[in-house]
Amino acid sequence: MKIFKKIASIILRVSVSIILLIFLFRLVDKKNLIEIIKNADKPLLLIAFLIFFSSCALAIFRWDMLLKAARIHLPLKRVIISSAGGMFFSLFLPSTIGGDLVRSIDLAAHTKRTHEVVATVLLDRLSGYIGLVSVALLAVLFGWSFIQENTGVLISVAVITAVLAAVLLILFNSSLYSRINKLLQTPSAGKIREFIKDLHQEMHIFRHHTDIAVNNLLLSLVIQIISPLTFYIIALSIGIKINMFYFFIFIPIIGAITLLPISIGGLGLRDTITILFFAKAGVSKDMAFAMSLVSFFFILMLGMTGGIIYALTVRHRRIQYHKPHSVHHSL
Repeated sequence: MKIFKKIASIILRVSVSIILLIFLFRLVDKKNLIEIIKNADKPLLLIAFLIFFSSCALAIFRWDMLLKAARIHLPLKRVIISSAGGMFFSLFLPSTIGGDLVRSIDLAAHTKRTHEVVATVLLDRLSGYIGLVSVALLAVLFGWSFIQENTGVLISVAVITAVLAAVLLILFNSSLYSRINKLLQTPSAGKIREFIKDLHQEMHIFRHHTDIAVNNLLLSLVIQIISPLTFYIIALSIGIKINMFYFFIFIPIIGAITLLPISIGGLGLRDTITILFFAKAGVSKDMAFAMSLVSFFFILMLGMTGGIIYALTVRHRRIQYHKPHSVHHSL
């Protein structure tokens, strides 16, 4: 029954993405769209891609920081290879969680420390979400005049914020965790209970090391600030000349909305919202869609490159990680 539900969920997400993309390609002038992308300023596109690449490099460094905090000492090259595999598989699996699963399985298989590896991956994803939602909330605050009439946007951001806040409270508040744990004392909730228990126990990385928590969250904020900058340079490359302010308002909110599990990696959904938002800044449908497509091409290029790196380094993935001679786990 659970398998059928998962399959149904995937089919629904794929359907939403396909329907939205078909709608968008019918909405815009396809010839004009191709011309816009073809005539883009190539040096500016290269700059935009390098800025985008820097955010991915910072994300890898953020995860490496968490691994070291959990006393999982691996060469940086090994972490890069695992992250590259995660980027690749995220392109084809229903959500970014698929890429996280690949990262977890890959390193857990070689370190034999499954719980700790999974915890670092989940903490890494969690800190990324915290950074994104924090910047999105600031964007809502400063861009209130642009979105106050869009109830759907406000509800989406509110739901995502509420879910994230609930997760953080359960993981970091022992009293609330105990109550949730009691509610999950049923056979059907066994796996969920064990998952929350393992993750709660591994939260010591953040609970007892505030410096790591602060540095990690600061990195997440920097990464989220880089995203609007990437879009701004892409926009300049295709001839969109509007105030940078719009990008720092719209892009974080768009990013937060695409976290909703209703499409495949935000495909189609991200493009639709981009067109709707940037219409408020006077950007045409063709231009906004072209900008969104170029940003997706960046993701595709990096993901495919990650897949090549991952495939060409199979033998290196058997490298032994170095256990420190110090105490194993008491941080």
